[in-house]
Amino acid sequence: MKTIGLIGGMSWESSAEYYRIINEEVKNKVGGLHSAKCLLYSVDFAEIERFQSEGDWEGAGRVLADVALSLEKAGAEFVVLCTNTMHKVIDAIEEKIHIPVLHIADATANQIQRANLKTVGLLGTKYTMEQEFYKARLESFGIRVIIPNQEERNNVNKIIYEELCLGQIHPSSKEYYQQVMKGLLAEGAEGIVLGCTEIGLLIKQEDSEVPLFDTARIHAIEAVKVALGLLEKNQ
Repeated sequence: MKTIGLIGGMSWESSAEYYRIINEEVKNKVGGLHSAKCLLYSVDFAEIERFQSEGDWEGAGRVLADVALSLEKAGAEFVVLCTNTMHKVIDAIEEKIHIPVLHIADATANQIQRANLKTVGLLGTKYTMEQEFYKARLESFGIRVIIPNQEERNNVNKIIYEELCLGQIHPSSKEYYQQVMKGLLAEGAEGIVLGCTEIGLLIKQEDSEVPLFDTARIHAIEAVKVALGLLEKNQ
């Protein structure tokens, strides 16, 4: 079993889900008393969010690259960045280390393709929804990506940072997300990508009439496949 290097804390609410899902999946796959061999480096999200809001992606990339290097030196054999948004700086991370990084969008795109869907709606932080680093990665798999309108993007983003990252789950926010999702379906989406690792804390499959792609869960399960050698090569 390979040792997984987890970069967490963005936010820790979803990082805890990664740890739980990874260990449950190892137990399901191997059985007995087996659990995952993993290292978790949890950052201070306030520092990372400041980089985001200031548009200092280079600074954020340096910090996370140093974290990844620490994990490599500690014995991690591949890295899992437990966030969608910060995949914007994956190039800086990959340049710093000699072990692979398992890309969350690639794992998600593979699941979308397995479901034979061509068009998906994307929910996430404003950075993930509006910038090309994530959408273009999905589109490289031949997947059409639809995002909410500007007002909806602002509100979806606000709920992530002001509620979900703080562990606050409000029924009114769930209803709002469902409303936004219905708008995406009306535009042709066949499924919805929960493109922020916290959204799965709020929205579950039973809350949607179409397939949901919970990126945190998909990413965590893909990490287990890599750790157990069930995939030939991680992305």
